[in-house]
Amino acid sequence: MPHPQFTSALSGADQDGHSFDGGHKSVDQLAELGRLIERHTGRDGMFGTSVPSLHLIRSSKTTLPVNTVYEPAIVIVARGSKIVMLGEDSFTYGPSSHFVVSVDLPVTSRLIQASPEAPYLCMRLGLNPAQVLEMMQGADAEDGREAKRGAFVDWTSPELLDAAVRLVRLLDTPGDIPHLAPLVVREIYYRIMKGSQGGAFKQLALAGSGTSRIARVIARIKLDYAQPLHIDELARMAHMGPSSLHRHFKEVTALSPLQYLKRIRLQEARRLLLAESLDAADAAYRVGYESATQFSREYARLFGLPPISDIKRLREETVQEID
Repeated sequence: MPHPQFTSALSGADQDGHSFDGGHKSVDQLAELGRLIERHTGRDGMFGTSVPSLHLIRSSKTTLPVNTVYEPAIVIVARGSKIVMLGEDSFTYGPSSHFVVSVDLPVTSRLIQASPEAPYLCMRLGLNPAQVLEMMQGADAEDGREAKRGAFVDWTSPELLDAAVRLVRLLDTPGDIPHLAPLVVREIYYRIMKGSQGGAFKQLALAGSGTSRIARVIARIKLDYAQPLHIDELARMAHMGPSSLHRHFKEVTALSPLQYLKRIRLQEARRLLLAESLDAADAAYRVGYESATQFSREYARLFGLPPISDIKRLREETVQEID
């Protein structure tokens, strides 16, 4: 069953009766955001900008499911749509909705609406917990303890969309960026914090929150993924008992700590196989597997093919894209 806190495909009107198209103003804002992203990309890919933590993304075609790790960020879409699978949850977002990730999450994503005539266009703003905490000073810190899912979709208000447009527009006046970009980013955080998923957003910065404690455990797993996993040690780090850690971890990531570790190991092994031309056994041992057979079995379960066959397919697809 989908998690009760997340919003799936957004269409029609939200729970307060707001129209998701936001009227003509939102339509005009989306069009301007799309024009700005097109102008500052011009081709498919993800592009860094002179605004710290801001990336612009363009894709002219839909994709097959891609396994990756999403880092904390806000994604606001100007055109096209995407679906992200996290455990048994799925999040669909497009124009008039935004996607927020508050902790590192291994997900499967797929572009479901994009074409050469109408490419997928979005902006991705990396999240800074310290800046979120600063934004929260003096704000009501309700929901401070219970862990929240580490990803959500919410309706993009005209005010949030306006701030997004102004942030990308600053790329046309580089001299203004150091002075104005921090203010606009702060406004974006504020608009999201005031949305229907504001409680989950605040969890990112609250030092004692369940989400922030799980974030520390996630950071440790990502750092030491090739080492044996000791639940008791991770639980002590989170100031929880083992059963409490398991419950909170699954609440945030939709995965158990062991499932999370497996996803991180397998995705790193896939990267090594592509980048360093290792054989499957070497890649397995590099990421912490003691059994190459178990590695191959779990690799095929996640990626759909055994390691060697999967890497061959990926390389053939890359050659076809270049041609």
